[in-house]
Amino acid sequence: MHGLGSQVSVAYKDLCPFPDVQLPAGFKMPKFDLYEGHSDPVAHLRGFCSKMRGAGGKDELLIAYFGQSLSGSALEWYTRQDPGRWYTWDDLAQAFIGHFQYNLEIVPDRLSLLKLEKKPGESFREFGFRWREQVARVDPPMRESEMVDYFLQALEPTYFGHLVTAIGKSFNEVVKMGAMVEEGLKSNKIMSYSAIKATTQAIQSGTGGVLGKKKKEEVTTVEASTWSRSGNPPPYYNQPRPHHPNYPYTPYSLPQQYYPP
Repeated sequence: MHGLGSQVSVAYKDLCPFPDVQLPAGFKMPKFDLYEGHSDPVAHLRGFCSKMRGAGGKDELLIAYFGQSLSGSALEWYTRQDPGRWYTWDDLAQAFIGHFQYNLEIVPDRLSLLKLEKKPGESFREFGFRWREQVARVDPPMRESEMVDYFLQALEPTYFGHLVTAIGKSFNEVVKMGAMVEEGLKSNKIMSYSAIKATTQAIQSGTGGVLGKKKKEEVTTVEASTWSRSGNPPPYYNQPRPHHPNYPYTPYSLPQQYYPP
């Protein structure tokens, strides 16, 4: 293969650490929860061993197929190791925990949960599950109601505004509601907080495009209609005009019919 360098072997025996390992008859490879290197490594080892019960506890099988349960930086770490150093499953497990030990030392707290934000391209449901995984590591444990309160506070204004009424519901229900809000934003059935703020500011400043112009025309039409029906000018016609020091002050000149006798 080109571009790998002469020091890298692509032979099957080198790419596959245990080429002679055979799965037991009738054993079906389970579907593993992939570990990316960002959570508790001990919990992952427990889950892996639980799903590999059908392997009969054979060290070579556990070591050979452990890579199937990894992804991202964890898989990269596994492929760079020398399997010749692992004589038993315990050797691999200790090396694995030692490398990802920092995940056990950096324990999230309630304040860090508030700073956990939804990533670009991440769905609301994915964010909710990722946030919930961090909650499981908080000590002391959080009650369901407290969990919902903190989750709502961690959301951006648009989601918070639509989900604040979900207080008192379960965390799973809040995630489902958030997914519905997300679909509403995508289909333009729900306007985002930033869009509402921009529209409000545009109307208040009189620069709201067609909407702002229409609002001004409506106000002018109402004033003109009120003047024609009552025979009295709008209130601002009776106010003195701003004047410059170089010019004499003169009030508005109105037709004689609008001055009292």
